[in-house]
Amino acid sequence: MERLLLTITIIIAGAGLSAVSSAAGLHYYFVYDRKNFTEAQRYCREKHTDLVTVDSKEVMKILNNKANLTKMVYSKNRALIGLYNDHVLGSWRWSLSDPSFYKPGETEFRRWTAGRPDAGYSDKVCTDMHSDGLWYDHGCAISHYPVCADVKGSDVTFVFINTTMTWPEAQSYCRDHHTDLASVRNVAENQKVREVAGGQYALIGLFRDSWNWSDGSTSSFSFWKKGQPDNKNETCVAADFSQSGAWEDWSCDMERAFICYGPVVPVSKKVMKVKFENKKNLDLNDPAVMEAMLKQLKQKLRAQGLDDNIKLSWRKQADGKVFHKEDKKTNKRRRKREEL
Repeated sequence: MERLLLTITIIIAGAGLSAVSSAAGLHYYFVYDRKNFTEAQRYCREKHTDLVTVDSKEVMKILNNKANLTKMVYSKNRALIGLYNDHVLGSWRWSLSDPSFYKPGETEFRRWTAGRPDAGYSDKVCTDMHSDGLWYDHGCAISHYPVCADVKGSDVTFVFINTTMTWPEAQSYCRDHHTDLASVRNVAENQKVREVAGGQYALIGLFRDSWNWSDGSTSSFSFWKKGQPDNKNETCVAADFSQSGAWEDWSCDMERAFICYGPVVPVSKKVMKVKFENKKNLDLNDPAVMEAMLKQLKQKLRAQGLDDNIKLSWRKQADGKVFHKEDKKTNKRRRKREEL
C-alpha cells in the first residue's frame, strides 16, 4: 500500500472552460462546447451572468490573449458573443455613450432637416451635417468627412478630418486618434461643428442601432470585420479569433463556441489523503503515471455528479515526492495510541 496527498482546486466555472480575469473585476469564460445563440445564452445565464458584452478594446485584448484556437477547430476559430439584432429599427444614440458627458436632455438634442429621419428607409442609420447645419440620415457606407471630438471632462474640442470615410471607418479613426466621433449636445455645439466642417458634409456620431447586448448593456463599442454586418437575416454575432476577434454576423441557429462573463469568484482548495494499492508495481512518481491517475480520478468524480469545474493536482511532500510506501508498523503503533 502507498499513501499520497491529492489537492483538489475547485473553481466556479463550467464544462470546457478557460477563465480570464479583467481589470474591471469580471471573469470571462470561454466555453468550447458548441451551442446556438439561445442555448449559449441560457447556459451563461444559468452558470454565470450572461453572454459576454464587449464594451472596450481592453476586453477584446483580454479575449484575444486567452482564446485557445486549438479548442475552436470545430467552431472555425469563432465564438459567440452577446450581441444580437432584434429586427426593430432601433433608437438613435450617440457613438460616445459615456453618460457623464451629457447633462439631462442633451442626448436627445437633434437638428434634423425637414422630413428626416426618413422612416421609409431602414438602411439609413448614420448621420451627417450639411453646410446649413441641419442633419440628414444616410447609409453608413457613404463616404464623407468626419468631425472627431477630443473630450476632457465635460469640455470638448471638435476636429475636422480632411479625408473622406464611411461612418464605421470614421468611428474607428476618431476612437483611435481622438475620443470619438462628435456628439452634438446643443445649439452652440452644432454651430461649432458647422464652422469646423467649413461647408463640407460632415459625419457626426449619431446612429440608429438595432443591435443589442444580451445583458441589456447600452455600449456602442463595435469591432466589426470589414464588410460586416452584411446580412439582415444573420442576427447574431461571433468573434473570429483567427482575425483578432473581429465580429461577424451569423444565423442564430449556427452552433459555435461561446463566451460568458461573471463576477470574480474566489478559488477554494481542499487537501485530501487517499490510498492506492500498487498491484502492478508501477513507479507512481513517474509523471506519466501520475497524469494517467489524475485522468482516472477525474472520470470517477464526474460519475459522482461533479463537473469539469474541478481541477486536480498532486501535492508534493517535503522530499519532493508525491507517493511513499505505507509503514505498517508505524500505523499499528499510531492506532494503538488512538485506542488508548
